[in-house]
Amino acid sequence: MRTTAVSKPRAKAKKKVPPYTDIDQVLISEAKIAAKVKQMAAKISRDYAGKDVVLVCVLKGAVVFLSDLMRHLTLPCIVDYVDWSSYGSSTSSSGVFRILRDLEESVESRHVLIIEDIIDTGLTLHYLKRHIQGRNPASVKVVALLDKPSRRKIEARADYCGFEVPDEFVVGYGLDYEQKYRNLPFVAVLKPEIYAGRDTPPDRA
Repeated sequence: MRTTAVSKPRAKAKKKVPPYTDIDQVLISEAKIAAKVKQMAAKISRDYAGKDVVLVCVLKGAVVFLSDLMRHLTLPCIVDYVDWSSYGSSTSSSGVFRILRDLEESVESRHVLIIEDIIDTGLTLHYLKRHIQGRNPASVKVVALLDKPSRRKIEARADYCGFEVPDEFVVGYGLDYEQKYRNLPFVAVLKPEIYAGRDTPPDRA
């Protein structure tokens, strides 16, 4: 399935979205997200027809994406959740991870789809795939709404990806900054002054 590349609009096309005063501009609209999620679900349903599927949602950011995606799936599936903590600051990963919530369902001989909100540095995805592969699944693949390849620290890719985004700190549709903005129905660029004092935009593992 083709990934849609998203460019940051020019300044003259910038759309303010009151009352979200911390938002610089909307990068991906609610309508575009809905259409892409439906398209991704249709392909997954075709590819995994007749297979024993477990959806593994990475907390907390992927919850909104998972909720919409699985309602469009036309195949039986089990849902489980994992939560990881990276040692380091709240916005910069050190690459050392601690499991806060592990899988409760057995994935042995099942086809696992890791549901991610965004692939940024690739560190979370690298360690999570390795962790799940140790449980002897039939296969492990990745479904990500967003991909930001410019921030990679390690090789990582999505088997199903919605949008490729530029090197901007994005929030909304489950993605947060300091636990805020998850409820926005679109994906937006956060104003740089919100995380002022950093040399580069914060990263996500």
